[in-house]
Amino acid sequence: MNLPPRGPAQVRIGIAVAVPEPYASRLQQARADVGDPLAEAIPPHITVVGPTVVDDSVMPAVSEHLEKVAAETPPFRVHLRGTATFRPISPVVFVALAEGIAECELLEEQARSGVLAQELRFNYHPHVTVAHEVPDEALDRAFAEMSDFEAVFDVASVWMYEHGDDGVWRPRRSFALGGASLD
Repeated sequence: MNLPPRGPAQVRIGIAVAVPEPYASRLQQARADVGDPLAEAIPPHITVVGPTVVDDSVMPAVSEHLEKVAAETPPFRVHLRGTATFRPISPVVFVALAEGIAECELLEEQARSGVLAQELRFNYHPHVTVAHEVPDEALDRAFAEMSDFEAVFDVASVWMYEHGDDGVWRPRRSFALGGASLD
């Protein structure tokens, strides 16, 4: 995983939609089953803003920004279905979104502005990783074994995760989505 360096008085954060149970456990186990060393360090999620380093002093502004973005974003439904890959560009197999793509894209665009504005290495593509930087055989296995995976859930919040010195991403704060409720 390509992480930006973090200095003293800085924190490495990521903003994501958490995948709820019972789906999260199955996705995490699938990642572990193919030998992905990050299976236990990264909870199943849909990235909104990837790993970002900010000064501790800026964290109140980050929270304020995310509160505003979340309040202006209506809850939405995500439907995960089947597998796809970023190969040969990147050694990643993921579960694809069949519903919720546009909502994730809009959320990402709004969140990645202001205090969190940054250039992207790759175009934003919402997904849930199930294998990353493992041998080709493991990528093929993840692709085949998760091809029938399906999950539908409502997204009512977005989470700020913090990357610890131990390499584990931990949820630190949720931001409730506002706007109209789901029918």
